[in-house]
Amino acid sequence: MRRSKRYQTISGKVNKTKTYSLDEALDLLKETANAKFTEAVDIAIKLGIDPKRTDQLIKGSVTLPYGTGKDVKVLVLTKGEKEKEAKEAQADYVGLEEYIEKIKNGWSDFDAIVATPDVMPEVGKLGKILGPKGLMPSPKTGTVTFEVGNAVKSLKAGKIQYKTDKTGNIHARIGRIDFEKEKLRKNIITFVSEILKEKPAGVKGQYLKSVTISSTMGPGIKLDIKELQELARKEL
Repeated sequence: MRRSKRYQTISGKVNKTKTYSLDEALDLLKETANAKFTEAVDIAIKLGIDPKRTDQLIKGSVTLPYGTGKDVKVLVLTKGEKEKEAKEAQADYVGLEEYIEKIKNGWSDFDAIVATPDVMPEVGKLGKILGPKGLMPSPKTGTVTFEVGNAVKSLKAGKIQYKTDKTGNIHARIGRIDFEKEKLRKNIITFVSEILKEKPAGVKGQYLKSVTISSTMGPGIKLDIKELQELARKEL
């Protein structure tokens, strides 16, 4: 794959064989993010789990202290009195049948879905569409609940969902490059703390294999796992 001259230049500033302290990595992240738009900041964590074992898969949600910097569009699938509660909480879309049909027809102008338990038999029919995208509501992530108002507010405030992929990795957006360094730092530590807390009981050996941060158009920067774990465990 050919890379642009811009990417080659900024990539040359990152030592691929080195792991950086969090402060060093954030300084380097800001130095190498020079696209013509405001880049997102992402984190990728490789876990020492067996992704073929369902008891070692991780799925959940965490509220980042400073959010992701993204305007989250929330769809609430419900009916009856809960529709009013969802609208008062500033949900972007509220309803049931019409949105189920729209999703079946390819509509996807939303970032998260909250559903009440009573409509899950109908929502469950969307599993093959929403599941692969990580958008299927789940009690574990707090998105299947009768407390729809609180769920919507949490998502709007920076609550994100995460799950391991088929190779045992977790990817998430944890901010924007124009965030102050300390805000990115706090978001990263909070996210890693959550992943450490969710370590499956059956995992043996090294749990965190690698942690990498990057901007949308920038190179990956590997973090010093030992230092990161120490910082994260202080949050637990």
